Amino acid sequence: MRIAITGGTGFVGRHLAARLDPAETVVVSRRTGVPIWDADALEEAFAGCDAVAHCAGINREIGDQSFQRVHVDGTRAVIEAARRAGVRRIVMLSFLRARPGCGSGYHETKWAAEELIRHSGLEYTILKSGMIFGPGDHMVDHVTKAVRTWPVFATVGFRERHVRPVAVEDAVDVLVAALEGRMPDQTVAVMGAEELELGAAVRRIARVADRSPLYVPAPLWVIRMLAQLTEWVMVVPLVAKAQAMMLGEGVSEPAPPAPEPPPGIRPTHGFDEELIRAALPEGRFGLRDLRLARRLRRST
Repeated sequence: MRIAITGGTGFVGRHLAARLDPAETVVVSRRTGVPIWDADALEEAFAGCDAVAHCAGINREIGDQSFQRVHVDGTRAVIEAARRAGVRRIVMLSFLRARPGCGSGYHETKWAAEELIRHSGLEYTILKSGMIFGPGDHMVDHVTKAVRTWPVFATVGFRERHVRPVAVEDAVDVLVAALEGRMPDQTVAVMGAEELELGAAVRRIARVADRSPLYVPAPLWVIRMLAQLTEWVMVVPLVAKAQAMMLGEGVSEPAPPAPEPPPGIRPTHGFDEELIRAALPEGRFGLRDLRLARRLRRST
């Protein structure tokens, strides 16, 4: 079975590509010269493919990459290209709480993309996933670098939110099952096997990273201000505005409601220390993480 992966150089896309047969896998991304909104280029990339894993997405808007262009226009182009190329099945990786009318451009455009897939006339599976962690992620990576850089860590609000982090190995297992047609024409919620408080998840990462910062609860509006600031100044934000909303809500229940995958496909790993340790990044935050520093390096 020949598979095309949009967002194939991103976090989940890379892990999925590593699982598949390289000779039968087409990696599609801007880095490979195929913009997600270019239906003609996508059609050429999809030629001979049986299924598309639509993993492309962004968590902040920058330059010509807006939520509308990437999530909605990009998905529309993927569907059109898939039809032209004779692709039989699309599997879309969405977000657990993507929904309309919630005030978040990220959530609402992810939902709009889901709706395009559902009404495409092609066989589909939509995977509404929670926070995915593993080597190269944002969750373990950013918390680890933060606790290595600063002695104080701001937690979200004064009421604990709950999360069910998904190991990237489990997320890829579910993607592969969907690509094989084992969950046709369904929307399913992909969550880890362990539910825990967000603060407990942060403390577990810090403990594995051998750090013990002072934890200070901060109201959600402070986290949102921090998100805006870090979107302005950091290459990869410490927390994006869309992520601030996720943290404020918790990431343990799908919205709208959706069933979990059937036994045998459903994720089995909890937020295990061994898996966290495997995802720990090198180093801490520094000047290289600032957008201005990157511009200065390019100019010289």
